[in-house]
Amino acid sequence: MLVIGLTGGIGSGKTLATDHFERLGITVVDADRASRVIVEPGSPALDEIADAFGRDVLQDDGTLDRAALRRIVFADPEQRRRLEAITHPRIAEEIRRQLDASTSPYTILVSPLLFESGQDRFAQRTLLVDAHESLQRHRAATRDRVSEKQIEAIMAAQMSREERRQRADDVILNEGHIEHLHAMVEKLHQRYLELARAESE
Repeated sequence: MLVIGLTGGIGSGKTLATDHFERLGITVVDADRASRVIVEPGSPALDEIADAFGRDVLQDDGTLDRAALRRIVFADPEQRRRLEAITHPRIAEEIRRQLDASTSPYTILVSPLLFESGQDRFAQRTLLVDAHESLQRHRAATRDRVSEKQIEAIMAAQMSREERRQRADDVILNEGHIEHLHAMVEKLHQRYLELARAESE
C-alpha cells in the first residue's frame, strides 16, 4: 500500500486538500481523528491523562476537555512531552490499524505534526500544503476563531515552514482560489495512482 503523508501548518488548507482527495475516491486517515479515538471515555489513555494533568482536563460528561488540556501543554514544553508520551504510541497503533483497513489505490495520512511526531515513517512519500505564515494566521483567526496567542503557540510547536518545505517530496502552494488547490490535488492524484500501480507490479 502506497501511503502519502500530508501535512501543513495551521490554516494552510490541509482539510480542503484531503476533502478533495476523498472526493477522488482516496481513503484519508486523519491523525487528529485517531488522537480523539484513543481518548474516548473509558479508554486507558484518558485515565492516564486525568492522572497526569488532573480532573480539570475532563468535562462533566467524562470526555476530554481538549481546550483545557491544550492550554496546559502549549504553555509548557515539558507538559507537552508528558502528554505525547501517553498518546503518541497509541495514536501510532490506531493509524496503523486504519491504514491496514484502507482499500483505495493509495492512502493519504494527514497529520499537522507528521514530521515532528515521526508519523512520516508510515509514508513512502510526503506532501506539504503550504501558505505564507501571515496568511496562515489570518485563516486560523477568521475561520477557526483561534486566538492570536494560541495561533502563535501552535506555530511555535510546529516545524518551521522552511524546514517542512525542505523535507516534503511534493508541495502545493495554497495561496489562491480553491479551484487552483483542486487542480493541484488532481494532478498529484494522477501521479500517485501511477506510483501505486508501479509499486504493486
